[in-house]
Parts: sequence; C-alpha cells; structure tokens
Amino acid sequence: MKINRRRFLLSSALVGGGVLIGYTATRPSRHRRANTELAGSGESFVTSLIKIEADNTVTIYVPHSEMGQGVHTSLSMMAADELDADWERVNIEQAPAIDLFANGDLVTGFAGELGAPSFLAPLISVSAVKIAELANLQTTGGSSSVRFTGEHSMRYAGAAARDLLVQCAATRWAIPAAECTTALSYVHHNATGRSLSYGELAAEAAMLEPSTEPVLKSRDQYNIMGKAMSRNDIPAKVNGTAPYGIDAQPEDMLYAAIRFAPVFGTKLVSVDAGDVLSRRGIKKIVQLEDSVAVVADSYWRAKEALKSVDAVFEELGNENASSASIYEQFDASLAADDSDEDREIGDTQAAFESAADVIEASYRVPYLAHAAMEPMNCTVHLKDGRADIWTSTQDALGIKSRIASILGIDAENATFHHSYVGGGFGRRLPFNWNVIDHAALIAKEFDVPVKTVLSREDDLQQDYYRPAVASNFKAAFDASGLVRGWHNRFTGPVQTPGAAHIPYAIDNQSIRVVDGTTHVPIAAWRSVDHSQQTFFTESFIDEIAHRAGKNPYQFRLDLLSGHPRHRRVLETAAEAAGYGRNLPEGHALGIAVQESFGSVVAEIAEVSMDENMRPVVHKVTCAIDCGFAVNPDTAASQIESGIIFGLTAAMYGEITIEDGRVAQNNFPDYEMVRMATSPEIDVHILESDNTLGGFGEPATPPIAAAVTNAIYILTGQRVRELPIKNHDFGKPSLAKA
Repeated sequence: MKINRRRFLLSSALVGGGVLIGYTATRPSRHRRANTELAGSGESFVTSLIKIEADNTVTIYVPHSEMGQGVHTSLSMMAADELDADWERVNIEQAPAIDLFANGDLVTGFAGELGAPSFLAPLISVSAVKIAELANLQTTGGSSSVRFTGEHSMRYAGAAARDLLVQCAATRWAIPAAECTTALSYVHHNATGRSLSYGELAAEAAMLEPSTEPVLKSRDQYNIMGKAMSRNDIPAKVNGTAPYGIDAQPEDMLYAAIRFAPVFGTKLVSVDAGDVLSRRGIKKIVQLEDSVAVVADSYWRAKEALKSVDAVFEELGNENASSASIYEQFDASLAADDSDEDREIGDTQAAFESAADVIEASYRVPYLAHAAMEPMNCTVHLKDGRADIWTSTQDALGIKSRIASILGIDAENATFHHSYVGGGFGRRLPFNWNVIDHAALIAKEFDVPVKTVLSREDDLQQDYYRPAVASNFKAAFDASGLVRGWHNRFTGPVQTPGAAHIPYAIDNQSIRVVDGTTHVPIAAWRSVDHSQQTFFTESFIDEIAHRAGKNPYQFRLDLLSGHPRHRRVLETAAEAAGYGRNLPEGHALGIAVQESFGSVVAEIAEVSMDENMRPVVHKVTCAIDCGFAVNPDTAASQIESGIIFGLTAAMYGEITIEDGRVAQNNFPDYEMVRMATSPEIDVHILESDNTLGGFGEPATPPIAAAVTNAIYILTGQRVRELPIKNHDFGKPSLAKA
C-alpha cells in the first residue's frame, strides 16, 4: 500500500518522539509553567487547565476553538464536575496560543484513527505532549474535543485538582484524606463540621504535583455532566458583542483586497495598475507569487480599485480542465484499476465467479466548498520584530506559528488574539487556509496592521474543497439470494481510513482506492471521507435490498447481527419515525446508518414529491449512540446542524470546474437549505457503555443516502450522482434497481 502523507508524518514524528522523553522530563511541569507565566496576584494554577482564585472563583482554560459547537461549555463541564466545583462560580477562558496548551491528546487520539502501528502505542503515550508542542497542535476538528481532550485532559485535570485540594485540607486538619468530602468548591470534614473553600487551599495545592492517574467519577456520581447547561457563548452572540476575527479593529489599520490566480496552481506574470495608485485612500499594490493585492484605508476602496488592476497569470495546461474532463479522468483510473488496498476479506473473485446474479452501480459526488458564514479574514501587525495576529481559526497555535515563520520571527514574538469562529468545517485549519499566508506576506510591507479579507466570491472560488469522488460497485448473489460478494473501487485520496468500510455481514469484500489527483486543491470538509462514502455505501446496500426483493430496513438488520450498536440505533430511529406504519399519502421513508468519529448514527428521512416532482424533506429522525452526551442540549443542536449541513450538500451542493476554474460565484449559485426549507428533526441520544463518540460530524454522512433512498421508493429513480437538484424526476426512470 502506498504510504499517504499523513501516516508518514505521524509515524516519523512518533519514532522521533523517543528522543524527546528525556527532554520532556527535565522541563518544569505544565502547571508550574502556568503559575510562572500566567498567574496573577491571588491566582493559583492547580493544574495547567484550572486556575483558582482566593475568592473561590474557578477558571477553566479550554484549548479548543468555539465555533458554535458549544465546546467551551462542554469541556468546562467535564473539568468542573470532576473538581466538584460550584458551576455558578466557574469562569471559562480560551486557552492562549502558546505551547503550554499544545494538545497531546489529539496526537494520542488521532494516532489510532490514522492507523499508527500498535507497537508505537507506548511511545505515543509518553511523547504525545512534546510532539504536539513541536507540531504546534491546538486543533479543533474531527469531533475530537470532548472524546479526546475532554476525556483525557479536562476530566483528569478536574479530578487531579480535587485530590490536591483534599490533600491540603486533610494536612491542615491532621486527618486522613479519606475522611474529607467535596461539594460546590468546598472541602468538608463532616465529622467535625469544618469546611475550607478551594480558594483558601489553592496556593498550597499549586505547590504540589497533580497526579497523572487520578480516580475519575462513575456516571452515577456526575453532578454536572449529562445535564442541559446553557452555553457560555450564547449571551454575547445574541446581543451582538461576541468578537469574531473579522471584527478586529486595531489602531491605524489598513485593508487588503486580493485577487488569486483563477486557475489553481498558476503564478502571477505581470500587473498593470493603471491609475490605481493615484486614487484616494490607496496605499500600495502588493504582488505575490500567485496573486495581487490592493491595500487601502477601507476595504471597499481596496476592492473597487482591484477591479481596475490588470493581472496576467501563467498558463500551465489546466485551463481546459472541466468537471466533465475530471470525471473522465476518474472513470479511466477506475477502469485501469491500478489500485491500493483499503480492505480485503475472503475471496471476492471466487464469489463473483460463482454468482447466480450480479448487480453493478456507479456513483459520483462533486467538489464542495465550506462556505462558512464569516468571510475568510486575517489581520496582522508586524513591527519591531514582533507580530500581533487576529483571525478566526480552528488552530490558533498552528496559525500563530505559521505566520511567525512567514514573517521571519520567532513564534514567541507573536501574539495571537482569540475570537469566536463564524463557521469552520475544516476551512480554518492552518494547512488549507490560503488567506493566512497571503495576509502575512502583505502585512510584511507595512508597519501598521493590515486586514486581508476574502470576498464571498473569492472564498467560493479559492477554497480548498471537499474532493470530488467516483465510486464503482458490484455485489454478488448466490443461488439462494444471499449477498456473497462486495466489490468497490473509488477515487482517492483517502483522508479518513475506514470510511468506505461497511458493517454488513458480507463474507467476501474487496475495497480498493485509485488515484484521484487533480489540479483542484482539496482539504478536510465536515465529516471528511464519510460524507462521500456513506452516500455511496448506504445507497448501494439499498439497491441490493431492492434487487433481493427485501425490505431495506429488515435487510439491514439481518446483515447487522454482529453490530449491536448499529442495530440499536436503526431500531430506535425506525420506531420513532413510524417505520412500517401508515404514512401520509405520497410520502416515503429512506434509511441510512453509519459509524464515524466514535458514534453510530441512523437517520430516516420522510420525503414526498411536490407538484413539480421536486423532493420535499418533511422530517428527519436520527438516533445516535455516542456513549454519553455531556451536554444533551448542545449534543442535539450539533446533530441538527450536521443534518442540515449534509442536506444542503445533498440537495444543492456543487462546485463545478469550467476552463480550469470554479464556476460558482456566490450564494445565489451555491444554494443552501434555509429556515423555510429545513425539515423537522427528531433526535434520539442513546447512552451506552462505549467510549465517548463525536457529535459535530457523525450526523452529516447518512442524510444524503436517506433522502435519495426515499426518492427511489417514490419515483423508481435511483440518484447516483449528487446534488439532487440536477435530476429531473418528471422523466421516466432510467435507473431502476
């Protein structure tokens, strides 16, 4: 199997991590560094994530970005519960973008998901923090915040801090620590009626080393986790005071509007500025390798002036590329079958050679933009060898380090100013956000702050897109009608290992990937590969069910005998949706189920066709087994968000390539589900003994297949290429299974 870049980097880092262990052991502990670098008068860091003040206020530092997913509140709930803190006296702070808050739990968590060899596990556990520091890792994404950071940092920090406070109280009272209890930010000795506040004990506790293996609470001991708590970011977002990156207004700030090479990967050849520099407010024209920018005293002036700048870009041969030619390339690669193994089980070739019946189908999905509501922006001020940075990001430490490198300064001389994030979905990561580099290069030309803003048009046409993918399937039936073979070839790259795998009990499976590289830049998009692969696999399993003459629901249940979590969520969703009971005339239910990011999700879409034979999604019923929901209200909101995000992609989402460039320009030709067209969503959160799963991404993948499977029941037409808007359901069916 070819080594993908991510796995190579991970393995290299882990192997190299062995030499870091001794270095890490010689450094001051993280909570001691926090006390030295961050604590003010009357403040004590009992762990690096928990600060307690003399007045008994507890401040919890969260090393993740708040993008509307409620992670600041959820992670703080986890720490506060283990601490037995008084939630009414808890403050929540965004952790600064410094290596003290580099997130080693992400290294540990993602190592397994990315396929790191098991023999590296011990090395991962002891070197993860240092690897995260070297990699400047403070990422928010992959539904990792609660299940990785929450479970392995926030809870441990709270429990360890509680133990230290109890130890200090017991020492003062000269009693065994086991006689102490804690509640609402106090340590109590019930036998004598004595109590001490955490604030009274914090300075002493900060002098001790917190345990790395404190005893955590069991679920029946939770006081905060599992309850619906109001998010701390909501009041400011309601009253309009919440700061976003685009709101940055440092003194003397200038604005940059930028034009990129329209065909990806080409360089700037020449610029004719005409009279632009003589216009009011225009400060400078900055030429970069792949773009040209106008800097002015207002964004409007910069943007309008840029329209008059004549920029010529080189031609490298991709100017004739189109969506049609890209799909032709995919089809040729699939036909050649020069593939890498994704999964091989049994003897698939023999299953097809002896098959009594074979069904085949080919699927496609287009490129998709992230289309976050907050325009892409970055403000940088470089002066006297120091830099200030303002931007909305999913990885503040990574962004800070990247900008510092571009500016030629040490990261310690850069200050990152945090803000809320107006939508990320993978767009605001350091390695796929082009405005970051350009903003830094433009700012190098000035000694005042410069804010670089991408217009909506720029953002849609200069994104790093969800990959377009083509996928071919075959299934083999034996003489008794049982499915014996599953054959799947799809275009890569594989961003998320295992996304194309199926939970169904089919003895012989051959799943392989072929090269799908094009000139179009790609990156992570909400739920990553699962968003494409679940549409493919759950649509094709539905085709197989109909071909076999089986009810799609019962057919799935029969093949999920070895996956009780999948069966449970599917049965729960079906019961809640009224599957098998009378529906309004002209309505149908479509099904899809998938496991991703540690959670198992089943979705059932209730769909009808309007008078113009366009699909209307009335209701989506979703059941999810995530292990446990820390904040049930936020969890339900995340599920609803994921469904709407995925439904937008299924119904309308499409980035097309014409003449080597993106054809879409703005929201009028990149439609989204609006409030008026959003379905009713019914969410059922199932608790289990499984480890915590994600919420932000798992609900997005199943919705496309659920809707298109319902459309097949209504019309007899099988949707094998998204978006749905491109299909004419008034025509006779050409794709009956």
